[in-house]
Amino acid sequence: MNDTATATFEQERGRLTSLAYRMLGERAAAEDVVQNAWIRWARTDTTEIKVPAAWLTTVTTRLAIDALKSARHKREVYAGIWLPEPILSETEHPQATPEDALSQAQDVQLALLWAMERLAPEERAAFILREAFDSDYADIAATLNKTEAACRQLVARAKRRVSEESPRFDASVAEVGDLLTRFMAAAQTHNMQEILSLLSPDALALSDGGGKVRAAYRPLVGPDDIALVFTTLLQKNVDKVKPQLVYANGRPAIASLQQDEKSDIVISLVPDEKGLVRWIYVMRNPDKLTRPAMDLNANA
Repeated sequence: MNDTATATFEQERGRLTSLAYRMLGERAAAEDVVQNAWIRWARTDTTEIKVPAAWLTTVTTRLAIDALKSARHKREVYAGIWLPEPILSETEHPQATPEDALSQAQDVQLALLWAMERLAPEERAAFILREAFDSDYADIAATLNKTEAACRQLVARAKRRVSEESPRFDASVAEVGDLLTRFMAAAQTHNMQEILSLLSPDALALSDGGGKVRAAYRPLVGPDDIALVFTTLLQKNVDKVKPQLVYANGRPAIASLQQDEKSDIVISLVPDEKGLVRWIYVMRNPDKLTRPAMDLNANA
């Protein structure tokens, strides 16, 4: 492996990690896929590869498809609800560093990652390559070893499945931040009437504890169910939860990351077309709350 080949891979690492994270929704799994892609790259005569970026995209995508197929069984027997791992940052657009290969994945919303869970692995790959990386259908076909027509069908079907009964993805950062602040303030003051007024009739709340900490093992559906659980949760943990505004995958979130990891929590939400809370994401699994390179409790 010469210096040029190594430099070529490192130039692509951020994009490849972003691709793998979008496919798998987990930091460590994405990094493992990219590491395996690096091993294949290192064992290949790269002088014979005309378009290194395309070659690396194909290898990473295929490795991610295999990893996703393997992960599906684990998620089926997961303790409670499986949710994608958030990428936390102190600012909406953190300055990327060479060491932060996941920086290019900051803009993929948690709600979209969750919605993509209903896609088959190849559907997900085609959808991501087309929608996130603007790949043309010829390249997608070569990557998936399918015809262009088949890939067009995969993407079209994936778009339909993602949009069906899913939260909207076009809400602005300001809109999300304002709604999140109002919702959390109402929950902390146990203002049941205000909470109910902020929730969509079709509101859905999902919590991931991974079997390691207490979390709802079923989705919370509807305003009454959600309001009761959230006010109870915050009331019981009023001394432990010290909320701070952060960004989870580039969208406002409330985080409380303590020395006692069993008290850690990240809450994010997505509004509906009327500006009401449609989807709530609650991450409590300590294995999915990797702290960013900053002190989230500095201002607590």
